[in-house]
Amino acid sequence: MTMDRQLLLLGLLRAQEMHGYQLNEFIDEQMNFCVDLKRSTAYYLLDKLCREGHVAEEIEREGNRPERKVYRITPTGEARFQELLRQNLAAYDPPVYAEDIGVIFEHQLAADESLRLLSARRDAILAHRAQMEALHVSLPPSHTAVIEHHLLHLDAEITWVDRLIAARSANSSHSTADPTPS
Repeated sequence: MTMDRQLLLLGLLRAQEMHGYQLNEFIDEQMNFCVDLKRSTAYYLLDKLCREGHVAEEIEREGNRPERKVYRITPTGEARFQELLRQNLAAYDPPVYAEDIGVIFEHQLAADESLRLLSARRDAILAHRAQMEALHVSLPPSHTAVIEHHLLHLDAEITWVDRLIAARSANSSHSTADPTPS
């Protein structure tokens, strides 16, 4: 994952030089739906990229404001960006869904509670999908393919949860909580 985060930072700096606050604000405002990058991690990676020669930093001062570091990509960083971009586009890492663990043991709950919880999960997915739809119209066109990717996954998730709810509803008339794993 560090390589993905390096690709992100190099790609943003490739577009324009920025100070750390600008980078973090851009990520928070326009990319937080597809990347989880804490500010402290971003600064750590920027320092690492500087040590490796991929990014250069300059101290800048405007008026009475405190000094700040402005980062820009170097020619070595451009080469690293191209390498990471190619690796990223060609790779596939199967997703892991932490929520699936609960589904493994879901049958150990009473049917009415399980159905209530699965319905709450469905509502949360629908709310997140609505947020993604709003982003679809507010973010730049460069984000379109990624947002559509997320929307397709969310649609599949809704279909899957609907099937779980239907199966649990059908089984609820036959039994209550089953204490043994399947």
